[in-house]
Amino acid sequence: MKALVKAKPELGIWMQDVPVPSIEPNEVLIKVHRASICGTDMHIYRWDDWAQANVPVPHVIGHEYGGEVVEVGSTVRRVSIGQRVSGEGHVVGKRSRNARSGRFHLDPDTRCIGVNLPGAFAEYVCLPEFNVIPLPDSLPLEVAAILDPLGNAVHTALSFDLVGEDVLITGAGPIGIMAAAVARKAGARRIVITDINPWRLDFAKRINPHVHTVNVVNQRLQDAMKEIGITEGFDVGLEMSGSEEAFAQMVDVMIMGGNVAMLGLPTKPYKADFGKIVLKALTVRGIFGRQMYDTWYKMLAMLDHGLDMSGMITHRFECDDFQAAFDLMETGECGKVILDWTR
Repeated sequence: MKALVKAKPELGIWMQDVPVPSIEPNEVLIKVHRASICGTDMHIYRWDDWAQANVPVPHVIGHEYGGEVVEVGSTVRRVSIGQRVSGEGHVVGKRSRNARSGRFHLDPDTRCIGVNLPGAFAEYVCLPEFNVIPLPDSLPLEVAAILDPLGNAVHTALSFDLVGEDVLITGAGPIGIMAAAVARKAGARRIVITDINPWRLDFAKRINPHVHTVNVVNQRLQDAMKEIGITEGFDVGLEMSGSEEAFAQMVDVMIMGGNVAMLGLPTKPYKADFGKIVLKALTVRGIFGRQMYDTWYKMLAMLDHGLDMSGMITHRFECDDFQAAFDLMETGECGKVILDWTR
């Protein structure tokens, strides 16, 4: 089969012919129809320090996809051949206290599709039945290909009560923009997104006309807060950028007793003013992946109830044109970029 492979420990990605995965009794083989490129894939493409420490070479990458079941193992009962599916990319163990307590998203033995397990930038991907997400017939498979990052947004946004709250989102990448839509759907009052990229802020406004966007390069966040009537501070902060400066600014503008959910992963450790965090009595919660499987149920229910994320997809490429897709991702001027694996 065709697959995009991190074949060398250097910048780039390569299309290669690799064997179709063989499945174990508890596994499912999925024919990939659509896949999307995410920030993790770009870390691997660039071969940065994180990728060098976590990704074997050679390795098939990619973990956001929608497709169709074409083969099932002998013990599989929950899904069937021909079913339209996506998949939870975190493959968990069964030994830890968290896993045995049903908190699968906190299992320390987790391995990730496309990172340290063979990925979905390929014609076929193999997945444990436990990880397969059946999809309604009404959901387009290109939207299925962005459920993984939407799940990050849902998990982060719903970490705290949002009804009637003022929400600050730092980082107008795809997940930050999705989180704004989720927060609105969940009942938030005022929502502000900050970034330093004008294109991303404009895109955030197109997807979420109700949000207030702030380019912190040329506008003070405090001035924007005053203009829209936020006097005491934000109730909930969603940190999506991994930026030291963004987190410091978020701490400064949170209300006493406010709540902060952190999904953005810093490229290197940074300092934080824990004195302010303590004196403002802030709750800071780290977010990793999605809750298995409560996030998936909530996400599919929200999509069924009118949450429309199709506008997040800005570009589509055939899989053979992968280099143009990755070049576009490097510019930062795109939403979700889809690769078509059916042609």
